[in-house]
Amino acid sequence: MTDKVTTDAVIEAGSALERRIEMTVALAGIDRDVEQRLKQMSRTVKMAGFRPGKVPMKIVAQQYGSQARSEAIGAAVEKAYGEKVREQNLRVAGYPRIEPKADNSPGMLGFTAVFEVYPEIKPADISGQAIEKPTLTVTEAEVDKTLDVLRKQRTTYAETDRGAMKEDRLVIDFVGRRDGEEFPGGKASDFAVMVGGGQMLPDFEAQLEGLKAGDKKIFDVTFPADYQTTELAGATVQFDLSVKKVEAPHLPEIDADFARQLGVADGDVEKMRVEVRSNLEREVKKRLLAKVKEQVMEALLKVNPIEVPKALVEMESQQMAEAARKDMESRGMAMKNIPVEASWFGEQATRRVKLGLLLAELVKARDLHVKPEQVRTIVDEFAETFEDPKEVVRWYYSQPQRLAEAEALALENNVVDWVLANTQVSETPIAFDALMGNAA
Repeated sequence: MTDKVTTDAVIEAGSALERRIEMTVALAGIDRDVEQRLKQMSRTVKMAGFRPGKVPMKIVAQQYGSQARSEAIGAAVEKAYGEKVREQNLRVAGYPRIEPKADNSPGMLGFTAVFEVYPEIKPADISGQAIEKPTLTVTEAEVDKTLDVLRKQRTTYAETDRGAMKEDRLVIDFVGRRDGEEFPGGKASDFAVMVGGGQMLPDFEAQLEGLKAGDKKIFDVTFPADYQTTELAGATVQFDLSVKKVEAPHLPEIDADFARQLGVADGDVEKMRVEVRSNLEREVKKRLLAKVKEQVMEALLKVNPIEVPKALVEMESQQMAEAARKDMESRGMAMKNIPVEASWFGEQATRRVKLGLLLAELVKARDLHVKPEQVRTIVDEFAETFEDPKEVVRWYYSQPQRLAEAEALALENNVVDWVLANTQVSETPIAFDALMGNAA
C-alpha cells in the first residue's frame, strides 16, 4: 500500500519570488514510520535496569514517542516538498517555512510550505551605457609625491622655543567650561595636538598658532550645530589652556638610511626609487580598475532591475556582520558586549546579492568563464609583493579553496572586459592626488 501524500499546485504568495505549496500527509503512513523509528531505537537505547536492546517497546514509546513522531512528520513533509520542487524544476533560495494547517481532513495532516525561488534573469542590452575610464601614467613626479608621503610618515619632532606654526606638535593641558562648570570630555593633560592637523575643532586649533612653551590662554569656542554630542551642539564654551612643549617637525632626508628603512638592504637610493615606482604602478593599476569596475557594476544594475530573495539577502547580511565583528576583533576591539546587527548591512547585502546573480547569469550567457591561466596571473600579482613569491604561489595552490579569491577577481575582470567591449567607453585623465585619496 502506498502512503498517501498529495500536493496542490505551486502558487505565488506575497511577492514575485515567494511560492507556497499545500501538502496533505496521511496519518497512517506517519504512524508506520513512527513504529519503525521506535523499533530502530529499541535496538540501541540504554536505560537503567535493562540490558541494551532489551528495553520494552512500551517504555521506549513513552520515552521517545514524541521525538519519533516529530521526525516522521518532518520526513514526510520534506519528501512531499522535495518531490514537488523537483517536479516543477524550481530553483529554491534558502529554506522553506513550514506552516501546519488547522482544518485537516479525517486521517490526514495538512501543511503549507512557503519559500522563495531565484529570479529568472536574462541579461539586458548594455550597449547604451557610458563608462568613463580614468587614466594615469606614473612619472617621476608621482614617485616624488609618494616619497614625500613616506617621509611624513616617519616625521620626528624636536622641542623649539619659537612660536607654534602649522604642522608643529604641541603638548598641552586644557580645561573646558560651560557657564563656569566643567563638562565631560572637555579636560586633558599632556595632550599632543598638531597645529592644523584637524584633530580638534578649527576654532580651537586656530588659537594654538604663535603660542610658546609656558604660555597660557583663555578663549571661547562655539561647537557646530550638528556636533555629535547633542548636549554641546551649538553651545559656546570657554577653554583654559597651558602649553607645556612646542615641537617642530623634522622630515628624514632621502638618503641611504631612508632607503634602508624602506627595505633596501644596501641603501641604494636609486634602487629604492625603482621599487617605489613599481609598487606605485601596481597600486595605481588596482585603483584605476576599481573605479572602472564600480561603474560597470552600476551599469549592470541599472539595466537589469531585479528582485532578489529575502533569504539570500539575510544570509549575506549575517555573513557581513560576522566579517565586520571579526575585523574589529582583529584590530584589538573587545566585541563581547558590542552588538553587530545584520540589519545594518541590508542595503549593501542586497546589492551584493543582485550583482552575484547578475554576474553568474552573464558569465553563463556570454561564456565568460575563468581560465586557469587567468587565475595564475592574479595569484602571481598577489605574490609579487612578498619576499619569496614562489612560496606564496605554492601556498595558494596547495589547497584549492585558497584560490577562491583569485577566481572571483578573474571572473569580475572577465565581466568588466566584456562590458567595456560592449558599451560607450571614454578615457578621462585623473589627477594622482584624486586617485590616491590625497586631494584637498
